[in-house]
This record gives sequence, structure tokens and C-alpha cells, in this order.
Amino acid sequence: MAESWNDRIIEEFRANNGKVGGMFEGAPMVLVTTAGRRTGKPHTNPVIYLEKDGRYLVFASNLGADEHPDWYLNLVESSQVTMEIGTDEGRVRQYATRAVVLEGEERDRLYAEQSAISPAFGEYQEKTRRVIPVVALNVLDLSRDSERNKMIGQQLIAHHNDLRAALASVRAELDAALGGGSASGASPAVDTAPAAASAVDLGAQLRGHCLRFCYDLQMHHTREDGSFTAFEEQFPELRPAIARLREEHKSVERALADFEHLIGQGLAGDTGDTATLRAELDRTVAGLEEHFAYEEEHLLPAVNVRRD
Repeated sequence: MAESWNDRIIEEFRANNGKVGGMFEGAPMVLVTTAGRRTGKPHTNPVIYLEKDGRYLVFASNLGADEHPDWYLNLVESSQVTMEIGTDEGRVRQYATRAVVLEGEERDRLYAEQSAISPAFGEYQEKTRRVIPVVALNVLDLSRDSERNKMIGQQLIAHHNDLRAALASVRAELDAALGGGSASGASPAVDTAPAAASAVDLGAQLRGHCLRFCYDLQMHHTREDGSFTAFEEQFPELRPAIARLREEHKSVERALADFEHLIGQGLAGDTGDTATLRAELDRTVAGLEEHFAYEEEHLLPAVNVRRD
């Protein structure tokens, strides 16, 4: 129920330049996307924010429950957060941000300020034993530090290499399953379990590895979409290239959704289903290497990074 409610809010937010009706009508809201701390899957949540000194402050109130919300636990694990917000342009834009959990006097002062603006937050704190965290989202700005920009370019190369390696690993496992061996090339161990149970176990393992690659690629593209905004603002000449990259992301996202649906059908580990999984994986990632190369060709020179 909560997930479907979130989905409705997210859809309304994106369709109406960051505005929603109902109990949150008129409230300042952003969407935050974090990487699931267990699966790496992107999770998007609507949260109330307070803009202060160039930062976007969000509050892990969870309506006063005694447990931290999952999105907060996710950003503690990985501080890279993609924020979506309505703009004067009449459309929602995505921004790459770094999350910092505030502490001590700064946290107390800013939470008190939010409670004065919206008394419900004071009530949330009264309801729970925990200290409700205040998180500052710091938006990526490529105009400030050229050395930091170089790090971003180097990280782009590293992320692409990691995704290439992960894809190669998944393909090797599928090929090994089709050949009746293991991805490492070792001879299969003697298995006393029934063949049907073994096939189910193998199918679950292959599906799990495929899903992990899908989630990693989705999260990478989500974070890039936020970073693209900083590139567009600092390097306007890159806008045509970035427009192409954004459209390619949408195409990959649709293909990934179809692939995840296929995986969710519970394919077994037999040869026929494994072959289907292998063919659909290839279809899903078709053009991915070309996408990586185009992105590196256009973005890396802007931050003074060359691919060796």
C-alpha cells in the first residue's frame, strides 16, 4: 500500500512540475533517489525540504515512527543522492547531490526552524524516542573546483569499467550454464541433489546476478541524469550531446524494465530458459558500449580527463 501511494505521489510530482495535491498540497517537496543498501536497486521517495544557504535540507521524520525511513538508511550507506525538484522552467529537473547528516547544534537549530514552519515536525519529534535526522543535500557544482571535476571524470571511467566487467561476468555465467560447466572453467562438482532442484537453484542464482547488474546500471544512469544537469549548466555547448545521452538512458530503462519482468517470471535453470535469458540480456544491453564511448568522448574533455 505504501509503495503504491509513493508511486502515485511520484507520478503526480513529475507530471506537475513538483506540485502535488492532497495532504501535501502546497508543501515544498523533492524526490530523492537512493541506492538500496542490500540490493543496489534505485529507490525514489518524496520528502519535504527546506532550502537554506544553498543546501536542500530533508528530514527523516518517518511521521514520528521509532524506525528511520529506508531512504535515510540508504544514504547513510551511500551519500550519492539524486534529487528531483520543480523549476521556473515549468518542468522537474534532476540534480546530483552529496548527502551530509547534520549533527549537534546545527541539526537542532535547523530542525527547530523546520518545526516552526511546519508544526507537524515538532509533533513527529515528540512521538519518537529517536532524534530525527536532518540531512543536507549539497548540489553538484562544476564551476568551483577543477580538480574535483577531474575526479568526476575519472569516476565516470571507473564506473563504466565496473559495469563492463559485471556484464562480462554475467555473460560468462550464462554461457557456462549453457555449456554445462562453471564460469571459472572448473569441472562441475558431483551433485547428489535431484536434477530439478539443481536447475531451480541455478536459475535463481543466474536471475539474481542478472538483477544485480540491472540495478547497478539503473543506479548509474539515475546518478548520471543528475550529473548531466551540472554539465549542462557549466558547459552549455554539451547540451545536444547530453540530450542524446538522456534519450539513450530512457531507451535502456525501458529495456531493463522488460528484462526485469522476464526475470521475475521465475525462469528455471534449464538450457532453454538460460538461452532465453542470455538472448534477452544481449538485446537489453545492445548499444551500451557505443553509449559509453559517446559519453566519454563528449564529457571527459570538459573536465580535462583523457581515457588511456
